[in-house]
Amino acid sequence: MNPAGLPEQMRRAWAIAKKDIRIYYFKGPVLIFGIFMPIFLFLAFLMGSRELPLPFLVSGLIGMTLFFTATAVSPAIFPWEGSAKTLERLASCPITIEAIVFGDMIASTLLGIGITLFTVIIGLVLGLTLLHGIILCIAIFLAAWCFSAIGMLLAVPPTNVPSNIMMLSSLIKFPLVFISGIFIPLEQMPSWGLVLAVCSPLTYFTDLIRYSFTGVHYFPVLIDLVALGVFTLVFTVITMVLHKRTISKRM
Repeated sequence: MNPAGLPEQMRRAWAIAKKDIRIYYFKGPVLIFGIFMPIFLFLAFLMGSRELPLPFLVSGLIGMTLFFTATAVSPAIFPWEGSAKTLERLASCPITIEAIVFGDMIASTLLGIGITLFTVIIGLVLGLTLLHGIILCIAIFLAAWCFSAIGMLLAVPPTNVPSNIMMLSSLIKFPLVFISGIFIPLEQMPSWGLVLAVCSPLTYFTDLIRYSFTGVHYFPVLIDLVALGVFTLVFTVITMVLHKRTISKRM
């Protein structure tokens, strides 16, 4: 991207984000995989795990909500636009591929933050006490961007069939949920489970949520924040590079 044109590219990326918000937020896959799925998983887990404390359960719900909502829109936008032939029109405009991807990620990030804040309010209504609000806000922002980058990374395969991407997305997202300390506390995981858990950015976000509400954490807070920041940077860079390489195959 030409540095001299960076402000203009950012403005165009924001236009892409507003277009995504207007068109894609209320599509069926977004509502199912982004909102209803974490709620159903939470309710099923709640009914089978009555002995677990409310802060643990609500923290898991917040983690799942942000993860599923931030990755609900981004994987399907490129296939939707490719099948509708609108991606070709975007690529022919004076906007870089990085700006298009950036705009899609902004839309996913905003959706994730908005729905997650609503979930946080539910937790407060249920009686939870927010002990570390600043940490929670930083964690939500970093995780929302990180998860939206993961969603865009899942959209790299040059297919214009949204169902193919959604199937791939589900195969990757559900294992991440189950190894990230949402359903099983990290303290109770076997050693091989912890090895898998440290490879998931959702693990560090969930740990930060529980620290924000209870003051208890598994990893040091600084480690959680640094790990989440590193995952965010790495996934963002990889996503930008791969989409620039594969965009021509969608045309």
